[in-house]
Amino acid sequence: MNSILHIKNMVCDRCLMSVENTLEQQKLKYVDISLGRIEFEKELSLEQFKLFEEALKANGFEIVAERHDKIVTDIKSIIIEWVYERKDFKNKKLSEVLSEELHYDYSHLTSIFSKAEGQSIQSFQNKIKAERIKELLEYDELNISEIADKLQFGSAAYLSTFFKKETGLNPSQYKLHHQERKSLDKL
Repeated sequence: MNSILHIKNMVCDRCLMSVENTLEQQKLKYVDISLGRIEFEKELSLEQFKLFEEALKANGFEIVAERHDKIVTDIKSIIIEWVYERKDFKNKKLSEVLSEELHYDYSHLTSIFSKAEGQSIQSFQNKIKAERIKELLEYDELNISEIADKLQFGSAAYLSTFFKKETGLNPSQYKLHHQERKSLDKL
């Protein structure tokens, strides 16, 4: 019988590697691991669970216990995949993807998310997009138009307007003043 755990604050590839290292150190066998989720070959003993939970906490992660916390974690993971990996969601709206992936009506998901996080799903998505734009600006490999295209903004002007609204700076000003980026698990 497989066992699934949901992990809070597991929001990037480095987080994934950190959790994988913890699993290996504790010799825990798993079937699958993805952002916010681990599927084990078999259920963990109480002792294994407690040791794993302590190791996760030491690295800034938490095991999600309540159903609503799990839903919020899943919403965040999907949004991060949506923004960072441009996972193929077949040109669907985020609301459709969330409803299909999580099997809940979007209004129910927004209610749970807003109560738990004190912000809307859209606001969280905008913060993730702004952090992704900051990252791409700092890499200095793409110009504004290429970043706009990569993140599927309609134009460089729309990206600039969006970015200024989110950060108070336009992309050129940001490149000059490099503000501190935020960790995704702090958004």
